[in-house]
Amino acid sequence: MSSPDRLPIRRALLSVSDKAGLIELGKALAAQGAQLLSTGGSAKALRDAGLAVTDVSEHTGFPEILDGRVKTLVPQVHGGILGRRDLASHLAQMEEHNIAPIDLVCVNLYPFAATVASGAGAEDCIENIDIGGPALIRAAAKNHDHVVILTEPAQYTALIEALAQGGSTLAERQLWAGAAYAHTAAYDSMIASCSPGSAVRLCLQP
Repeated sequence: MSSPDRLPIRRALLSVSDKAGLIELGKALAAQGAQLLSTGGSAKALRDAGLAVTDVSEHTGFPEILDGRVKTLVPQVHGGILGRRDLASHLAQMEEHNIAPIDLVCVNLYPFAATVASGAGAEDCIENIDIGGPALIRAAAKNHDHVVILTEPAQYTALIEALAQGGSTLAERQLWAGAAYAHTAAYDSMIASCSPGSAVRLCLQP
């Protein structure tokens, strides 16, 4: 039996550039009865492993647009992450607008550094600046009282072990939230160092 501090995961959003450990995590979540939401290559990898996956566009009723630049930046996703489960007003608004809670966000970001290091041109570098990913990470980290945020494959084992105990603890969610903010801060700093006018200016200039 899980302790009152532990939160189960009923719905998980998995969208990762680094697929290491993704299948094992997906299988552990599915074994606990969680619905898996995903996009693009992550969804394909999970399906190829025999797991049932709901495309984010199917979940939200809104298609990917602008060559994939907009996939998750919709209320059905961010409302599901940011809604407080301890506030009746939030729960009522989520029900009113058909927003389902999302209990886990597992995201790692577009490989900007690797793209720069490869010598890619400015256009490719710019397309590898992740927008939706950092937004998802920050939203889940902000609402860590109710949502798990994972940003690195090295974190998956601890979550899988927590699932076997009934879910994550608040202390675990706080730890992962802190790591998430460090992750996005480092990512933005890396991009800033490549921007026009910076000391480095690796790729974002004509």
